[in-house]
This record gives sequence, C-alpha cells and structure tokens, in this order.
Amino acid sequence: MQHQHGGDVEGYLRRFGREPLDFSANISPLGLPEGVRRAAAEALGRADEYPDPQCRRLREAIAGKTGLRPGQLVCGCGAADLIYRLALARRPARALVTAPGFFEYEAALGTVGCETAFFELRAQENFELTGRFLQAITPGLGLVFLCQPNNPTGRAIPRPLLLEILEACRAAGAVLVLDECFVPFLDDPAAGSLQDRLEAYPNLVLLRAFTKLYAMPGLRLGYAATADAALARDLIAAGQPWAVSGPAQAAGIAALREDDYVKKARALVRAERAFLLEGLRAAGAAELGGEANYLFFRSPDPALCEKLLPRGILLRDCANYRGLGPGYCRAAVRTHPENVRFLAAVQEILGNREI
Repeated sequence: MQHQHGGDVEGYLRRFGREPLDFSANISPLGLPEGVRRAAAEALGRADEYPDPQCRRLREAIAGKTGLRPGQLVCGCGAADLIYRLALARRPARALVTAPGFFEYEAALGTVGCETAFFELRAQENFELTGRFLQAITPGLGLVFLCQPNNPTGRAIPRPLLLEILEACRAAGAVLVLDECFVPFLDDPAAGSLQDRLEAYPNLVLLRAFTKLYAMPGLRLGYAATADAALARDLIAAGQPWAVSGPAQAAGIAALREDDYVKKARALVRAERAFLLEGLRAAGAAELGGEANYLFFRSPDPALCEKLLPRGILLRDCANYRGLGPGYCRAAVRTHPENVRFLAAVQEILGNREI
C-alpha cells in the first residue's frame, strides 16, 4: 500500500456507498474551469494519435504566461512525476527535507537509495521554517526539497530566508527544489516565488502544477523550471516519452487563459480561509495555520477525522506525516455553503456552541 494522501474518494465510496464532501484534497473550490473541460474533451478526438512527447505547444504557452523560456521547462504527469524524475536524474547520496513535509519527496529519494536527513519543524515555533534550517545545509547534500508554503502546515517561508537558503545551497553544492504548487494562492505570489532568481542560480529548480489552481488533479499535469540545461535534459531522459497525455496538454493550454477564473478562485480562498480560521478557532482547534488554500490545525479530539466520515465529510488526517501525530488535521478551503456545513459538523463533534 502506498502512503495515504487526501482525496481518496474511491475509498470513501467503497466504504460508505456515497459521494463525500471532500475537505481532504486542497484544490480550487471553484472546480474544473469550463474552458478546460471543453479543451480536454475536444482533445479526445485525437486520442488515436500519440501526444507530443516534447509538449511544445504547452511549454510555449507556459513560457508566454510566465516569462520563462520554453527550454527551461520540463512538463510531467503532475508535480509528483517530476519529483521522482529529479531523484532519478540526480541520484543524490544525501538529501534534506522538512518534517512534516510532503511525503513524496522522501519516497522519491528512497527509490534511489538516498540517505534522507529530516529537519524538524517545531510546534513551539508554530511549525515555521526558521534560520535554524541554514545550519542543516552542509556540503555533501545533493538535493534540498522545500514546499512553499509547506504542506501540510500551510506556513510560507519568508522571502529573505528563502534567499539565504538558496545561497547556502549554492555554497554547499546542493540543488534547491522549491515546490511552488501552492504559491498562486498566497496573498503575494510574486514575493513567495523564486522565479526571479532562476537565471542567476542554476542550482534552483521550481515545481508548479495545474492540479491545485485549476482543480484538475485527474488530468495530471505539472512542470519543472530550471536554468540548468543539462539538468533539464536529464529530467526529460528520466521520464517516459509520452508522460503527458494529449487531453492533459490541451487542458493546460486552456487553463493558462483562465485569468478571470484565477482571480475569482484567489478571492474566494482569501475570504473563506478567514471564515474557516475563525470557525475552527471557536470550535477549540489549536495551532492553526494556513496561507494558501488549506488550513492546518490540531483538534482537541484526535478522532475528529474518523468521526466526520459518517457525516459525509473527508478531512485530511495528518497523523501519518513524519513529525506529527493524532489530532493534527488539514482542511481544504471550499465554498461558503460547504465550509458552513463542515464547521457545523466539527462543532457537533467537539461539543462547542454554535458559531
């Protein structure tokens, strides 16, 4: 069995026989944009052809949207695909990740026999990445993985510290892999990204995915950006040639045109995040944090996630994250009616008065 992530709707269906309200998968609450749906459906008409293994039109569209160059981009079957390709392409002897952090960094490194060092994020520091991390960046590290903001804790790394980490990685001879899949949901995405440092730091790799912002996890599409041409070639060689399907490529190109959708999604997340934060705090949750489209918290009832299931709600139980334990949860930010229903169920379970 693989490590359990959020979004296991099929597992819920098999257990309860009905569709859940899924707060365990942190994707855009607006759902798949209609223009993206149409593009993917139309692409099925060419399913009797191989998709472009170089993703040329898609890379050109990403470049046109981001200001990057097509040659700096490697597309894959979601960001997770590219995480595994990075491990295979670099085959580091040692690597550094945070604990807690996205499990697939550790899992990918394990496939190549890498010795993984874990930097502990402390509850007494609100699970924030601090300057202590700089001391962990030592010569001999091949890869350093960071998520901006961190998954599941939702804490963003301040830009000054990010720049110090980037420079420390260069000095140590390490490649910094910055997972920016949630950056578009930050209040200031430009400040949270290191895209403006890509040219000056060939040891920097950025990861982005269409999954979260455009609510298309089922289509599997992401990309890596690097100024290191040799590393880009190695990433391509580390994957199968047709990793990105024709419908996924078409969907990605269409998604990049969805400017109004993105504005609406960001505004909705900002407003509803504050609503959820207030409601969870009133219900007795502690150690709350979240600067993207999800909230991290500790429930006074460690069985909250399990007790929500019969009520039709999936919540991400974070007990299986390294460095966490029972009671830690992650909730996606969804639409207002859905958030109201979620908070009502949480209040009922925790025995708090109605908000």
